[in-house]
Amino acid sequence: MANYQSNIHNSDYEAEYLEIRAGSDSLINTAGRGGESLNGRWNFIPDWYDTLRRAHWYRDVRLSPAGLPLPCDWDWEAWDRIKVPAVWNLERPELYYYESTGIYTRTFGYIPKDEGERLILRFEGASYRASVFLNGILAGSHDGASTPFNFDITALVKRGPAAENRIIVAVDARRSPYRIPTDNTDWFNYGGLYRDVLLYRLPARHIKDWFLRLAPGGGKILADIYLGGGAGGQVRVEIPELGTVAEGAVRDSRACLEIEAKPVLWSPESPKLYDVQIDFIPQGQDAAPGDRIRDRIGFREISVRGTDIFLNGKKVFLRGVCVHEDHIKLGKTTNAALIRSVIRDLKEMNGNYLRLAHYPHDGLFAKIADEEGVLLWEETPVYWAVAFGNPPTYGDAENQLSELILRDRNRASVIIWSVGNENADTDDRLSFMSALVKKARSLDDSRLVSAACLIDHENLLIQDRLADFLDIIGINEYYGWYDPDFGKLPRILANSQPEKPVLICEFGGGARQGQRGTADDLWTEDKQKALYEKQVETFKQCPYIAGLTPWILYDFRCPRRLNRYQEGFNRKGLIDADRLTRKPAYYVMRQFYGEIAGGK
Repeated sequence: MANYQSNIHNSDYEAEYLEIRAGSDSLINTAGRGGESLNGRWNFIPDWYDTLRRAHWYRDVRLSPAGLPLPCDWDWEAWDRIKVPAVWNLERPELYYYESTGIYTRTFGYIPKDEGERLILRFEGASYRASVFLNGILAGSHDGASTPFNFDITALVKRGPAAENRIIVAVDARRSPYRIPTDNTDWFNYGGLYRDVLLYRLPARHIKDWFLRLAPGGGKILADIYLGGGAGGQVRVEIPELGTVAEGAVRDSRACLEIEAKPVLWSPESPKLYDVQIDFIPQGQDAAPGDRIRDRIGFREISVRGTDIFLNGKKVFLRGVCVHEDHIKLGKTTNAALIRSVIRDLKEMNGNYLRLAHYPHDGLFAKIADEEGVLLWEETPVYWAVAFGNPPTYGDAENQLSELILRDRNRASVIIWSVGNENADTDDRLSFMSALVKKARSLDDSRLVSAACLIDHENLLIQDRLADFLDIIGINEYYGWYDPDFGKLPRILANSQPEKPVLICEFGGGARQGQRGTADDLWTEDKQKALYEKQVETFKQCPYIAGLTPWILYDFRCPRRLNRYQEGFNRKGLIDADRLTRKPAYYVMRQFYGEIAGGK
């Protein structure tokens, strides 16, 4: 046995890479900071057998102890280059359905700008598990395809004018029943470094995070500032347009301030944002340099009373639609122009609200929604048959939820955190998801918490034990489609007597763009249109429905959809996958939302 490499016999090779994990505890809020982009062309190769981690390729050992050359199975610079950010599925035809590990590598130089600065390597999204190495040493690993993570690489980086630092990232896109999301979903499982990769330079003592929101009842802004690097000193928060300045002492790496202010409240009609500057001033004349961040933040109130939702004290009906982060050319990668086109299609439908399904979308979305005046539901992929009784699976879900909230809790557009979608009402599920609700509220008490729950289809009423823990009850229903007996829907709504607002998070039916026929013919635009007309007429009669998000704005890829009309796409979109061609049902929703917006 000594004559063979030991790694070929090690079935538990992943364990050593999970000893250092990036998570919400180490996450640094990088909003308002200037980062140095590492996007571009990276060397890449599919690692079918995960040999980089099995055989420790990242150590780049090329000589034996006696100094003799060794045969190496890797060759960083000889590998073809691939675009970052991008999903590998759309970069090379042979990788379209690839779901194993891909190796990314590139080099960068580093010259410190200030003595004692911390160098932070930031990933906005890597699907699903990423193990990151710098100069032959493990920086750490991260689980979760759609939330940001970072590593402090200060101790690993080489310095100087001639320095060359090699980053290697092993991205594992495998599906598993113990991951979040699980192995069975209803969307395409894209893989890769599909969001931005950046370097940030921070002072040794720095502002790690901040959370600004309107105090209940208004008249004050609450500011919680969190410091990293064992910081002690003062924090100063300034909102120049309001003429407000507040200072406070740092205690246990945190400062809590109350700022007297009456800002113009953010709303879809008036998406007012304020420039905010936060300074950290270290103690003593000989203290290390301070830190400063700038952000643009809106202030608003969201609440529920009875079965109604109130924005800034005014009753609001959420005129929305669901949307996946899926594009026919870019896959799960997005950009500002694409996000603004989604918002344009929503507004032309007279909408004011989007459900970003079924995982955290790019953080850029909430920033642009702040500017454009769009309300958002954001959620984590606790989706379908999760391993609710498995503690590591819960840890994965809680961490992804925490990373999402920490990333976006300063975005006024986000009004609802969702802890999951369409999960069977079991004891394990109730314990799992109610704990997520508690976690969400511990991180952010200024927003509403919901989940897309299931209807009791046997007794025909809205009934889910999780609803007791939620601020808003979300339900998905497809009467007239998966259940042809549409008459059940009005009976369900009549039988139910919720004491909280209800959002219809999903409804609708499939239609191949251009497929025509009668209102009884499946997959035709005519049946989809007729179904939408029946749905909205039914919703009009129900006083406790506080908003709608039909499924879905655009057709999107889904490998489980394999009939002649779908051909690998979910065709329930109101707009074709080309994101240009609108189906007749789109105009049904536009008219309905226009009537509501006009107060008719």
